[in-house]
Amino acid sequence: MAWNEPGGGGDKDPWGNRSNQGPPDLDEVFRNFQRKFGSLFGGKGGRGRGGGRGVGLGGGGAIGIAIVLAIVLVFWMATGFYKIEEAERGIVLRFGKHVDTTQSGLHWHWPTPIESVTKVDVTKVTSVPLRAKMLTQDENIVDIEGTIQYQIADATFYLFNVRTPEVSLSQAAESALRESIGSSKMDFVITEGRGQIAFQVEQLIQQILDSYGTGLRIVKFNILNAKPPEAVKDAFDDVTQAREDEVRLVNEAEAYRNEVLPKARGAAARLREEADAYKQEVIARAEGETERFVQLLNEYERAPRVTRDRLYLDMMESVLGKSSKVMVDLEGNNNLLYLPLDKLMSRSVAAGSLTDSMNTLTQEQDLFRQVQQQTQRARSNLRTREGR
Repeated sequence: MAWNEPGGGGDKDPWGNRSNQGPPDLDEVFRNFQRKFGSLFGGKGGRGRGGGRGVGLGGGGAIGIAIVLAIVLVFWMATGFYKIEEAERGIVLRFGKHVDTTQSGLHWHWPTPIESVTKVDVTKVTSVPLRAKMLTQDENIVDIEGTIQYQIADATFYLFNVRTPEVSLSQAAESALRESIGSSKMDFVITEGRGQIAFQVEQLIQQILDSYGTGLRIVKFNILNAKPPEAVKDAFDDVTQAREDEVRLVNEAEAYRNEVLPKARGAAARLREEADAYKQEVIARAEGETERFVQLLNEYERAPRVTRDRLYLDMMESVLGKSSKVMVDLEGNNNLLYLPLDKLMSRSVAAGSLTDSMNTLTQEQDLFRQVQQQTQRARSNLRTREGR
């Protein structure tokens, strides 16, 4: 039977009551707990009030408590060690007040709740999107899409000077962008002016953030897209395409000019050089002819008859040297004309016309008669001179 049932076999309950009447004695339970706890530290039990045994802590119990407290204190102090990475800064707060900013390495601070450390990454580049509709200088609306890239330059300013630095950054960026877009025309914004506007906006944002003391540094501001509203997008696309075509045609014209002008200059230089060469040739030939004529004149003045005969013979030699005929002087002053018919026929076949060859033959015969007559007159003159 159970100990708490009437007539049960147990003579006492687990709480130390010898009688099985009533609930367990809580005071007795607490005294038993004190007795067991005191025995851990070498304490001796004694009688308390009401006849119970109390716990009396002697010198051994105090030493044990001191050891426990020392261990707890060591563990508590050990929780004050912390490590700061190369890319971080540690902000030390003592009861919520900033007392120090630590660099990279291993450091120690008073453990919680006296001091706490907040780690801030100062090398991470964060990107914030920006999109807005803005009014240009020529009263046109343009849609702007961009991104702002920033870093934390001063961790202390970032944590304590401004409640929400990111919100302040977005507002400053939109304000600076509106100022820059408002002073530019739409054609400039959506075409070649994006880079210039982005640089200008970046400088304005940094000035605003520095004046606020946010501790942020702008790395880059990018304008990803600048376009007109959808209602007039097609018309602006046509205008943009026309400008691009204009630039392309101008570039093609410049390329053609750069190709043609050197050739023209080269041809002009070549013609000038040829003209100069021809001029020098004509001048040299004229000077040579003049010198030859002067020398010939001097010789003629010395011996006119010999000079005339010599000139005549030179002329006949040059004329007859180009003729395809052979003259043989026989005794009795009979001249036999030899015509190379095979050469004449081959010449006429090469020319492609028999009529032309006959005409050539006739002309050569006439020329030969004239030369023969002149030769006879020359011989007569020579005989006359010799007879004298």
